[in-house]
Amino acid sequence: MDTEQLIGLHGRRILVVEDDYLIADEVAESLAEFGATVVGPANYVAEAIALVSQETCLDAAVLDINLGRETVFPVADALQQRGIPFVFATGYDQRIIPPRYAAVQRLEKPVDTRLLARLLFT
Repeated sequence: MDTEQLIGLHGRRILVVEDDYLIADEVAESLAEFGATVVGPANYVAEAIALVSQETCLDAAVLDINLGRETVFPVADALQQRGIPFVFATGYDQRIIPPRYAAVQRLEKPVDTRLLARLLFT
């Protein structure tokens, strides 16, 4: 994917939900480098759901599945209800993802921003 295809990230508001500070910072920095506005990062479910409900313009989200002692699936449900696209960014196997998310893409960590842009905005 060339830089022109990353224009799809420019001006987009993308929620990052990740409980590992270093990974969250890396994803946020990478998205910002390509012109996206990062919402969050949120590191737990309640915080992420609050951001989803408060944000009037949210274009997409990147969700880590395991947030300490909780899973991100309530956030995924909230995003689906609003029609906001998202991807799972995780080291977990596809088997851990409930069947209702069968159509949602899963990215291996570390997140490739170019692949993320293609999956969310093409």
